[in-house]
Amino acid sequence: MSEFENLLREMEAYAAEHHVPIINERGRRAFLEIIRAEKPHRVLEIGTAIGYSALLLAGNGAEDIHITTLELSEERAKTAKAYIDRSPYSAQIEILQGDAGEILTQLQGTYDFVFIDAAKGQYVDYFHKIQPLLAPKCTVVADNVLFRGYVRSEEKAPRRYRTIVKRLREYIALTSGAEGFTTEILENGDGLAVSRRNA
Repeated sequence: MSEFENLLREMEAYAAEHHVPIINERGRRAFLEIIRAEKPHRVLEIGTAIGYSALLLAGNGAEDIHITTLELSEERAKTAKAYIDRSPYSAQIEILQGDAGEILTQLQGTYDFVFIDAAKGQYVDYFHKIQPLLAPKCTVVADNVLFRGYVRSEEKAPRRYRTIVKRLREYIALTSGAEGFTTEILENGDGLAVSRRNA
C-alpha cells in the first residue's frame, strides 16, 4: 500500500472515530468511477470536511487538476489542511474557509466539475450560485440526495428531517429539469445526483 493510500485509510479511521461525515464506501466507488471517467481539471468542492473527497479527486482526476474547496468550520478546515499537506497534492488543493453561500458569489473563473457535500438544505441555493462558474461542458455531483432513503420513500420522514427531505426533493426536481443538463440519481451509498451539461 502506498503512503497516499495509508493516508486515506488513516482519514477513514479518523472520520469514523470523530463522527465526521465522509462519502461512504458504496458512494465512494461510484464517485471514483465518475472522476476516473471524466478526469476533471478544475474542481469546485462545497464542503471540505477533513479533505477526504478532495484527495480522492486529486488522486484520480487529470494530472493538472486544481481543486478549490470550501469549508464553513475553521476547525475542520485546519484538520483538512494538515492531511492535505501530508499528501502529494497539497499544491493543487486550495481551501477557502467561510460560508459557501457567500464565497460562491465571489469566485472567478470556470469549473468543469463541482462536488456538493455540505448543508443539505442549501443544495438548491448552491446550484443556482454555481451557474456563472460552470464550464460549457461540466459535471455537478451532489452527495446524500436520497438522505437515508427518505427522499424517495412514501413514508413520512421524522419531523427533524422533514425540511432536509423537502429541500433535497426540490434539488432533484431542479437539476432534473434544468435546461441543458441531464441528471441521473445513483442509489449508491446515500444517493448521488450526477448532473452533466454538454454544451
